[in-house]
Amino acid sequence: YFNSLYNQNIMLLHQQFVRMAKKHSAKLAIKDKTTGKDVTYSTALIGSLILSSKFQKYEKGFIGIMIPTSAGCALAVAGALMSGRIPVMINYSTGAEANARYAQKKCRFKTIITSKALLEKINCPLIEGMVLIEDIMAGVSTGDKLKAALKSKLPTGLLLKMIHKGDLDDTSVILFTSGSEKDPKAVQLTHRNISSNIESIKQHIDLYDTDIILSNLVFFHVFGLTVDLWLPLYIGMTMITYANPLDFQTISRIAREEKPTMMVGTPSFFWGYLSKSDPGDFSSLRVVVAGADKCPDALREGFKKKHGVTLLEGYGATETSPVISTNTNDNNKPGSVGKILPGVQVRIENPETGEECKPGEVGRVLVKGDLVMKGYYDDPELTAEAFINGWYNTGDMGFIDEEGYLWHAGRYKRFAKVGGEMVSLVKVENIMEKHLPEGVSCCIVEVSDEKKGSYIVATVSKEVNKTEILRKMMDELPTIALPRLFVVINELPMMSTGKIDFRTVTRMVQDIVRNPDV
Repeated sequence: YFNSLYNQNIMLLHQQFVRMAKKHSAKLAIKDKTTGKDVTYSTALIGSLILSSKFQKYEKGFIGIMIPTSAGCALAVAGALMSGRIPVMINYSTGAEANARYAQKKCRFKTIITSKALLEKINCPLIEGMVLIEDIMAGVSTGDKLKAALKSKLPTGLLLKMIHKGDLDDTSVILFTSGSEKDPKAVQLTHRNISSNIESIKQHIDLYDTDIILSNLVFFHVFGLTVDLWLPLYIGMTMITYANPLDFQTISRIAREEKPTMMVGTPSFFWGYLSKSDPGDFSSLRVVVAGADKCPDALREGFKKKHGVTLLEGYGATETSPVISTNTNDNNKPGSVGKILPGVQVRIENPETGEECKPGEVGRVLVKGDLVMKGYYDDPELTAEAFINGWYNTGDMGFIDEEGYLWHAGRYKRFAKVGGEMVSLVKVENIMEKHLPEGVSCCIVEVSDEKKGSYIVATVSKEVNKTEILRKMMDELPTIALPRLFVVINELPMMSTGKIDFRTVTRMVQDIVRNPDV
């Protein structure tokens, strides 16, 4: 029943935005806290129509977008789709110039819509093909505004015929994976992928057009693009945008003043909000979900105590648009990543035998459904490798319990074979975190030694009492899973998602172990 229901409901993203803009014309669509501008749905529609007409002069196909989280970025993404172009979202947080050039080369396009203010702030040069949004807006004439305003007043059906139509299986965005080990992969998500995921989320969590979402995640990551940008525009919510998720104090103040009802983020960001907020700043939140990394018990308890809010944990991947499962206020099992969304299939498979695992058995997490990507752009081999008998292989390990909750056991690559046993580095991390002093972070890595075999190393951000911590961990872990060595790295390298970059940590630790005198 659900599949037939949402198959009727899923729409082309830009066309659904037009419907919502016509339906809620006087309602606030975007409250941009970076620029101080309030944008109604009516104004948002006019703005995106103007941008759509301006984008017509650029080459068809892909168009790069490198603008911080803002009304401008949201309308540029919508305007690109309305013009028949496909937005390629470019990561500006680390290596913006290299990322922009890589995207142009990988997807073979020229034009990148960016912002002068951003380029100056991140010290990125203007490269060939970059067009400044400030210049586009300065070139908007009274005639352009009038034409777009008149067009926006047309009946919905007529207006939809005047913008790009397209197909549900057309690519709606290109997003890049982190590329920590190899070149970033260009993930193609279709309108069907993102729309079906929004419909699944809406059914699973009970979201309404009266909800107000605090949107501060970057739109070049799938979590921000689907949940912070498209979900509110698709449903007709109000979004409060702010460009820097690391500005913990300002975001806490925005939450206190604007009283959002929904917010998503990464655990590392929520730690920041917890430490920089006053009691009750986030108390207006009805739905608050942490994803992209494991959510520690102490963080959940801290939010409950300080704000009276239940921090829920969810799970997803760029290739699955992204949400696969999430806890809800009605069905919440802390520690798990929640029940699987309607319309989504998950199979837990033994990586060695290929057989389906029983409830409680850890195996490889495979996913099927309309949320699964079209593939990696211009990379049929990598696309084929990502699937096992038609199921997308997340690269994660996990299990489903008797009650249908999914539990994440870590990346397949984050399992180490020590003394012939498979050890989950994430599990070791979780247990260690419980015994670390407040404010100390850790990352557990494996070091391979040809003579002595693999062993576990704990990296911590400050000196700790190793003997005491190991003594406490012994009650919950076998000896082979206990860290043999502690290494202090004051600033553990982070990815732009807010996760600790365990690949970089692993390389650093291996260098330290091999060259102890350096």
